[in-house]
Amino acid sequence: MTETTLPPETVCAPAQGRAVLRVTGEERLTFLQGQVTQDINRVTRDGIAYGAMLTPQGKLLADFLMINAGDAVLIDVADSIADGLLQRLMMFKLRAKVSIMREDMAITRGLGTMPIGALPDPRHPSLGWRLYGSTLTQGAPIDWDALRIAARVPETGAELQPGESFILELDFERLNGVDFRKGCFVGQEVTARMHHKTELRRGLMRVAVSSPVPPGTTVTNDAGKVVGTVYTQSNGQGLALLRVDRLDGDLRAGEAQVKVLSHT
Repeated sequence: MTETTLPPETVCAPAQGRAVLRVTGEERLTFLQGQVTQDINRVTRDGIAYGAMLTPQGKLLADFLMINAGDAVLIDVADSIADGLLQRLMMFKLRAKVSIMREDMAITRGLGTMPIGALPDPRHPSLGWRLYGSTLTQGAPIDWDALRIAARVPETGAELQPGESFILELDFERLNGVDFRKGCFVGQEVTARMHHKTELRRGLMRVAVSSPVPPGTTVTNDAGKVVGTVYTQSNGQGLALLRVDRLDGDLRAGEAQVKVLSHT
C-alpha cells in the first residue's frame, strides 16, 4: 500500500523508538503463555494483544504488543529495552522448541481509517492502529503524548520504569495488559495479591500542571509529604504516579501547581 491509497482522513507516520522480536517454533505459544501477563490465546484470536514480562517479585521488566504473524509471534517493544527482553526470554527458553531473534521491521502507527493489514491498538481506542512491515506517512504530526495523557496510557522510559513499576498501579488491567484467568506467569503471585487488595496505595493519574516541569519531578502536598512523581506532559496536562492517600490540599511539582483531573 502506498500513501496515495490512504483515505484522506487517515493520519500516520513511522513509529519511533520501537524494535521487533520474532518468536518462532512449534512451542512458541506454550512458551510465551508461561512468561507473559496476557493470555497468548488472545493474540491468536484478535491478532494483537498487550502484555508484559515481570520479575518473580512482580515488578515490570518490559511491556510490549504481541502480534500474530502466522507461524510466529512478533513482539513490538521499546528499542531501549529490546535487547534486555531478548536476553531474558532466551534465559527462560531452556529446551523449549523456540527461536527468538530481533527483526528489522518497519512499524507505522496512525489514526483514522485503518489500511489493509493494520491492527487496532489494544490498549485504548484513541491510540489508533499499527501496521507492521510498511512505512507510511500522511498528514500532520500526531501528538501521541497528548493522546496517552488523555487516555492514561503509560509508556516505557516515562511512567513505566523497568525493575521498579508494579503494573496494576499503572492501569494494566484497564488497558487490557493482564489476564488473571490464564494461569501462571512469572510474577503472577505478587500481581494477584495486589489485584485482590481493596485499594492500591498508588495510581496513575491525569493531572493539570500550571507550568512545564522536568519529567520525573517529585510531587509534594502542602504538608510537605511526597505524593509521587509527574512524568509525561503536553498542553498543560500530564501523567503522574501518586499516592491516593495524600491527595488532600495543594499539590506542587517544583514551582508548578498540580491538580488531579482523573484517576478512576
